[in-house]
Amino acid sequence: MTKSAEITNMPTPHRALQPEGWARPIGYSNGMEARGRTVFVGGQIGWNGQCKFEAKDLPGQIRQTLENIVAILREAGAGPEHVTTMTWYVLDKKQYSASLKEIGAAYKATMGRHFPAMAVVQVSGLVEDEALVEIQATAVVPD
Repeated sequence: MTKSAEITNMPTPHRALQPEGWARPIGYSNGMEARGRTVFVGGQIGWNGQCKFEAKDLPGQIRQTLENIVAILREAGAGPEHVTTMTWYVLDKKQYSASLKEIGAAYKATMGRHFPAMAVVQVSGLVEDEALVEIQATAVVPD
């Protein structure tokens, strides 16, 4: 098991908000409650640290994007378990839906079984032409 995988399997220090009687969401939370130091991660895309795209497919770019987010979190002394919210911008919602199994595997490999509040939005384009996804995240590190 990699160090990243060990970190991602830690329990979250935050509380998922689940209204009584609501169906439990799969792969995300409806809301999160957190206290502490806030870390804002600007929109990340599926290129590596040298701004090169190694993956041309959506699941591969999502994996790289999430790895980029985890690297930025580490700079703040945070990990995936501290993420409270994420917004995903995808170019093609049909491609996203058709790739859910592979996307789920990429997510679990980088973020573990921590599911913050999330939104997925289809957009008409991203600034980098090769990018298929952009993800913005917010994390809260307990005091």
